[in-house]
Amino acid sequence: MDEAADPPERSGTDHHAAAERIRQARAEAAGLAQSLMRQWDGVVEAAALTGNDDEHDPEGPTVAYERQQLQAMREHVRGELTDLDRAAQRLHDGVYWTCAGCGGPIGAARLSARPTARTCIGCASRGTARTRYGG
Repeated sequence: MDEAADPPERSGTDHHAAAERIRQARAEAAGLAQSLMRQWDGVVEAAALTGNDDEHDPEGPTVAYERQQLQAMREHVRGELTDLDRAAQRLHDGVYWTCAGCGGPIGAARLSARPTARTCIGCASRGTARTRYGG
């Protein structure tokens, strides 16, 4: 379906469906953040109970490596939570369906698949960097 065929104004049903998608995605990301924090705590606790010479452990990855991996995942999830909060704000402000690059409509299918999308498919494929609505 052509994104331009989507109406510029959305019904209350569309608004509620989008809000629910954002809420569900945020709940999933928050759950993942909690799980990663528990894993982080486990790695830190395990490191405290063992010697510090994990560089020569033939049994597996180093504690430092595990920490780096968990830290990268935690940062990614924090970014996703921030993006979802911004999407909720754009929905509240009435610009959720408006491309931050060109000002045209963002297709419903794109937003359904990626609730944090700020640009239409055309701008995303061109890598349009300028934004109209922040974030």
